[in-house]
Amino acid sequence: MRQLKAIKLPDPPASLKGLFTRKLYDEAQAYSVDKWWFGFWHGIYNLVETVLWLQLRIVPWLWYSLPSWLPQPLAAIVEDNEIVHTVAFMLASSLINLVLSLPWTLYSTFVIEQRHGFNKQTLGLFFSDLVKSCVLGAVFIPPLVAAFTYILQRAGPWVPLQLWAFVLGVSLFFLTIYPVVIAPLFNKYELLPQGSLRDKIEALAGSLSFPLKKLYTMDGSKRSGHSNAYMYGFFNNKRIVLFDTLIKECSEEQVVAVLAHELGHWKLRHTPINFVMSQFITLANFLLFAGMRTAPGLFESFGFDKSRPAFIAFVLFQFVVAPVDEVIGFITNVVSRRFEYQADGFAVQQGKGKELREALLKLEETNKASLNVDPLYSAYHHSHPHITERLAAIDAALKKGQ
Repeated sequence: MRQLKAIKLPDPPASLKGLFTRKLYDEAQAYSVDKWWFGFWHGIYNLVETVLWLQLRIVPWLWYSLPSWLPQPLAAIVEDNEIVHTVAFMLASSLINLVLSLPWTLYSTFVIEQRHGFNKQTLGLFFSDLVKSCVLGAVFIPPLVAAFTYILQRAGPWVPLQLWAFVLGVSLFFLTIYPVVIAPLFNKYELLPQGSLRDKIEALAGSLSFPLKKLYTMDGSKRSGHSNAYMYGFFNNKRIVLFDTLIKECSEEQVVAVLAHELGHWKLRHTPINFVMSQFITLANFLLFAGMRTAPGLFESFGFDKSRPAFIAFVLFQFVVAPVDEVIGFITNVVSRRFEYQADGFAVQQGKGKELREALLKLEETNKASLNVDPLYSAYHHSHPHITERLAAIDAALKKGQ
């Protein structure tokens, strides 16, 4: 409610007055209010759904009743083999979650985003993406769940380290194949044509010894009016992707300034730091799980009084540690916000401070972001500082460099 009160303030912050028209402020405010109410009701729905799943013992019901849904001889195989049973359970759970979340996704895309001019995709494209996602899930979920369950059944006291090593390998696998196999299924990637923008980006990358191998544009406008840019790749095989909306909305100098910010993350080693931090959290989670998975009453408390399936222990563990995940999420946001300030400062050091400031204001305008936020809400929920905070830091850095 604090955030809703901030969003509804009649005027933008003093530092932003005169930078946006009244019409734009009203449009951004309406968009932010709609998103807030959507998030509010969606959050209540998720809470009620979770409580019902627990109180009505839907998880154990789904596990024990699943074989009866299947034809023979598949039903017998599922009932006799825990790994196959677990794979079938996860596929069924994923399908149920997909159906339950679909109305919310449709409303967000085709009502809220459509109302405010951001949605560009058709229902046909939406369901085409949905089918592709389901196929990918059907391909990857069975072997991953089977391998995870196999480790749980046989790892013994070394289960935390073996699970962590498995997840690390899977993470590296998907980091490798996603940009070259999965992402092109949903978007079209083309090399940025020769021209002044490409020359400026390559000059910036060269000045920082950034090993840029490919420079792509992506048809983000096919689905949304929002803008972005990102980098990927291991070691000396780096690639940059620009949304076509970013190129359209910003000047060349502003695009280069945005990339100077992104290259700041690389130069300051934010990506490997985040990766190491995520691996530490993952290992800590598995260590905690190893201590809890055999706890007396864990299975019985959730309605599993006939058996103790290995993978189900991990599912139940997710319910138990949900409050801890909230704390971890807050800590990672604190780190992320610090890194954003540092990357902005790096762009200023490259002589792109003025252009980055202009780009942030332009993106704020085109994305209709909320110009007023509650500081406590923002600190807890947002991984990036608010525009007023970023501009103040950029201005201070520019003043210091004069």
